[in-house]
Amino acid sequence: MTSIIEQFEDSQNTRQSVQQRNRLSSANIGMTHSGFVNVRLEEEKPIFNKQRIDFTPPEKINHLAVCNNQLCMSLGKDTLLRIDLAKPDQPNQVELGRKDDSKVYRLFLDPTGSHLLISVSTSECLYLNRNTQKVRSLSRWKGHLIESVGWNKLLGNETNTGPILVGTTQGIIFEAEISATEGSLFNTNPDQFFRQVHSLEEDGKPAPVCCLEVERGPENKYFIIATTRKRLFQFVGKVAEGSEQQGFSSIFNQNQELLPSFQEFPADMGYSEITFYTSKLRTSPKAFAWMMGNGVLYGQLDYVRPDSLLSDVQVWEYTPDIDINLRKPISIVLTQFHFLLLLSDRVKAICTLNGQVVYEDVFPDKFGTLQKMIKDPVGGLVWIYTERAVFRYHIQREARDVWQMYMSMNKFDLAKEYCRDRPECMDMVLAKEAEHCFENKRFLESAKCYALTQNYFEEIALKFIEAKQEEALKEFLQKKLNNLKQTERTQITLLVTWLTELYLNRLGQLESDGNSIIFQETRNEFRQFLCSSKHKECLFNNRSTIYDLLASHGNVDDMVYFSVVMQDYERVISHHCQHDDYSAALEVLSKHCDQKLFYKFSPVLMQHIPKNVVDAWIQMGKRLDPKKLIPALMNYSQMGSTQQISETIRYMEFCVYELNVTEEAIHNYLLSLYAKYKSDSLLLYLEQAGTHASEIHYDLKYALRLCAEHGYLRACVLVYRIMELYEEAVDLALQVDVDLAKSCADLPEDDEELRKKLWLKIARHVVQEEKDVKKAMNCLSSCNLLKIEDILPFFPDFVTIDHFKEAICSSLEEYNQHIEELKQEMEEATESAKRIREDIQEMRNKYGVVDSQEKCATCDFPLLNRPFYLFLCGHMFHYDCLFQEVTPHLTTFKQNRLEELQKKLAATTQSSKSRHRPVPKDEGDTSSLEKGNAGASREQIKSDIDDMIASECVYCGELMIRSIDKPFIDPQKFEEDKSSWL
Repeated sequence: MTSIIEQFEDSQNTRQSVQQRNRLSSANIGMTHSGFVNVRLEEEKPIFNKQRIDFTPPEKINHLAVCNNQLCMSLGKDTLLRIDLAKPDQPNQVELGRKDDSKVYRLFLDPTGSHLLISVSTSECLYLNRNTQKVRSLSRWKGHLIESVGWNKLLGNETNTGPILVGTTQGIIFEAEISATEGSLFNTNPDQFFRQVHSLEEDGKPAPVCCLEVERGPENKYFIIATTRKRLFQFVGKVAEGSEQQGFSSIFNQNQELLPSFQEFPADMGYSEITFYTSKLRTSPKAFAWMMGNGVLYGQLDYVRPDSLLSDVQVWEYTPDIDINLRKPISIVLTQFHFLLLLSDRVKAICTLNGQVVYEDVFPDKFGTLQKMIKDPVGGLVWIYTERAVFRYHIQREARDVWQMYMSMNKFDLAKEYCRDRPECMDMVLAKEAEHCFENKRFLESAKCYALTQNYFEEIALKFIEAKQEEALKEFLQKKLNNLKQTERTQITLLVTWLTELYLNRLGQLESDGNSIIFQETRNEFRQFLCSSKHKECLFNNRSTIYDLLASHGNVDDMVYFSVVMQDYERVISHHCQHDDYSAALEVLSKHCDQKLFYKFSPVLMQHIPKNVVDAWIQMGKRLDPKKLIPALMNYSQMGSTQQISETIRYMEFCVYELNVTEEAIHNYLLSLYAKYKSDSLLLYLEQAGTHASEIHYDLKYALRLCAEHGYLRACVLVYRIMELYEEAVDLALQVDVDLAKSCADLPEDDEELRKKLWLKIARHVVQEEKDVKKAMNCLSSCNLLKIEDILPFFPDFVTIDHFKEAICSSLEEYNQHIEELKQEMEEATESAKRIREDIQEMRNKYGVVDSQEKCATCDFPLLNRPFYLFLCGHMFHYDCLFQEVTPHLTTFKQNRLEELQKKLAATTQSSKSRHRPVPKDEGDTSSLEKGNAGASREQIKSDIDDMIASECVYCGELMIRSIDKPFIDPQKFEEDKSSWL
């Protein structure tokens, strides 16, 4: 018993059903018309997979019930076996304790698997809860043989069933409630109440209640379905909210006035059975199947309908091998798309969509006659038992072939719903739907479906062309284009070009027909196609082809629109210019601000709308290069040239004064415009441009030539001044104004000789040309460089001295004052020289006292044991110490000079030592002479060395001040000194 559920054997390993074999054998291997490869490497598992439970019952199995993974079976006469399928190795056996000849008639297990009702053939009913071992008798139920139970799915729980309905073999429907808890002292029975609510009849006689089902719909509406052998009753009624615990009697009371709604069939096989399909746990059933005499009544459950719960009802007749007189169906189970009929030796699965038998499983005789078939609504398993064996069916991928049935029924939406994850099947459904729509003249819908298939593109396109359905063809191409990947560039190019041609043909046809509304709609659709971001790259790469197509159809408006979409503004502007619509061309230019297009089209636009063009240039500001616009500015025409010139000057002034452009060509061009057309602004421009050559941005030589050609002398003078050609400026200014010449003569401030020369030019002009003595005297007063004697040669001989009397006297006084100043300077120089001689004499007599304890300021050793220096500041240094301190601070030249002096001093010292040796007597005079010369030379060398190293104190002199920015450690020796510290 430990492996009662887990261990099983598959009775179907050696054979498959006829239907499965037929389906597999019909599978095509290879390339289908849709483009998908349909290859099955191995056989698919069957939908209905039977497994036999490895279980040998100790006694024969009478009845079996399964719900919520709880299995209960009646064995023999008095044994009940309970198994929790989650723990199959822990079966539970309960003895019913019946000593009489009574037998178990039926077992009823509630949806929670907690409450088990045992109907006994002696018109008694027993109750067993899952959590107890005690079987309790329901005293109120005695005298009634229970045929069916309608459980309460809403209120039922593990301890209480809630109000339920009970049907008997006598056609009576009772309302009852069972509680697993212990009752009071006076009421220990589990049944809370048991009262009759209705009775069913057939042909005026009571009929057994074969099945009961209770379902709750929206708005607290309840539906109760009850069946007899050939009738199906429906009871519909509302229960007040919160009163569900009171039971279902109110629903039957609401139907008392009217005859209960029922369906009746003439055939009767002595019993019937109804089954329901629920898609998800704890939800209301969606469909039902009623096994009765005429066949199987199948339909959907619609909880919205006010009077009836059943909808789309149809009867599937039994197959010819089923005879209700000889070979009756025993039981029925409903799945999503099939209902399973249990016969005495086999199971048949029939599709609810077409009534075809899709599966048939024959049981061998060794297992005995099949007794019953039950479906567990929680686990979804179907259980079948005989007296000696238990089987179960796993239902796998039941919907995998449903799409074919829906497709054959032309229910394409449902077919697509059930093959979403199977693209090869989806393609077949779409192809069949497209073909169906094409045959029914629904060409647009057909095109949409064909575009989603993998059928050959050429075949479908030719199909629509032969049918002369351009709109459907366009729809097909559009959908096909949207489904292409970006990498499929060739296909995209083909479809885009073809669609463009179709749109243009359609637009031309509509325009000729005069249908303006549809024409505008089609044009909007076409333009939306042209500006599609998904195909922008393709349109851009093939824009020349699109332009050719548009031009061949004469569609100018759409060509302009396409040019704007492609940002090919050059073509748009060219189009406007060709049609003399210069304002529109300028509007496109100004909107998109393309500098290159401004440079290209400005010459043409400047001829016709100069003011608007200049306004657009000014609005562009620094984004335009004015130098590149000069060709447009110089392209004058005979008509309206005055306006063009004024607008040109306006833009040039904007560039110079607002944008501060420094390009020489711009300034030269503005200068030429001023010189030719606006002379009053020429001098003002030159004055504002600057007075130094480094400040100006025009060509001085060009400006000078331009001003000279047009006779603007003042402007020429200004240019000469900037060029620092002061003589030419003065000569030209004397032709205009003497005051202007005077302002030019004072410009060379650093060259007094040139200033004097320029002033002499002015004086000569005043005297010789203007013959104005008074002005000549004013020249003397204006320039302090001119004297009366400089300008006297310019006057004629007849001029009297009276005119120069004051000037001559003033000049003589200046000469006298200058002589006195020179005398004073000579006296001060003599006195200064006298004081210097006295200071020198005084310095010769200065001395210093050195104590024997004094030490060198550098080495801190006694000073007197080596030659030393004493400075007036009080610092004292050994000769060698001072030499060592001063040498690094000397320049390279002085260091080299000092080295030479030391070598000479060493040489003189060596020669003096050699002379101490005895010499011949006749050479004595010569030796003494050489000794005197050597001594004198040696003293001179020492003096030169002293001048270099002892000219000042190394601590107090300028040498220390100059070395303040030098580091204490030589950078070249830094690493060496650093390592010495480590």
